[in-house]
Amino acid sequence: MKALRLFLWTLEYLALRGVDLLYRLVPARHAYALGAGVTSLAYPLFRARRRIAVDNILRARVTADPAEADRIARRAFGHLAGHLFEALKVGQVVTAQNWREHIVFDGPAESFELLLERPDVPIMILSGHHGVWEAAVTIVAFTRPMIAVARKMNNPFVERFLKERHFRGAITIVPKKMGFAPSVLRQWRQTGAAMTLVMDQHAGKKQGVMVDFMGHPASTHTSPARLHLKTGAPILAGAFIRDGAFRYRMVTGEPIRFTATGDRERDVADLLTVINQRLETVIRRYPEQYLWAHKRWR
Repeated sequence: MKALRLFLWTLEYLALRGVDLLYRLVPARHAYALGAGVTSLAYPLFRARRRIAVDNILRARVTADPAEADRIARRAFGHLAGHLFEALKVGQVVTAQNWREHIVFDGPAESFELLLERPDVPIMILSGHHGVWEAAVTIVAFTRPMIAVARKMNNPFVERFLKERHFRGAITIVPKKMGFAPSVLRQWRQTGAAMTLVMDQHAGKKQGVMVDFMGHPASTHTSPARLHLKTGAPILAGAFIRDGAFRYRMVTGEPIRFTATGDRERDVADLLTVINQRLETVIRRYPEQYLWAHKRWR
């Protein structure tokens, strides 16, 4: 079985390298249009996911018109692929020397001063599958070291390839299974890193608590709230939004600094509610860049 698994991993890796070589021929300026255009044309084929997306848009009351919900869903499907295609090219265009030319800060000055001018203060950046979360990893790492919690790939060859090809710079990827181990928290404090979490997925019964999201109870991961209550690290909640080709907008509100009451369960739920409200505000502002096709409410 080990030999077969190694063989399949090798085939998958070689196929990925082949696709990557072909993709390198695509000019960076056309990357988003290629991904968005192909996916938009294939949109009718995604019947199950399309239905979930339209139902979610209507349920969240972004619109009451099914036809408009379908239009938003189509654009969201196209954006998902487009931004992933563009994220693979972002390192060719956005660099440590010019990244400020590609970013607009949309929010209170205090939040961006905290991000850019206080490298001694570890912070948390919380977002959802909204905007350009993949490209954001590369760009935020230009401001300070970053620690991102993500699912580790099963194929170690693919994992290493993506790390070398995509997650470059002062970026530490922490597998979800590892969680906030003491060594991770120590690195976070010592380097003043940005702990970055995507937290809009269904958390299940064991790992989440039910709090409001877009007008409906949703199982929400508790780890961001527990980490903030333990450390007091300020939270920037929002999204990186795409304005155009390699033009991005970081949208956030005032830094979240929650005052605990001593009732642990209530504090976690109340803090998660505040975070969800921040994310919801940005999603409603840019609904065509949100991943509506996952089952958020179950």
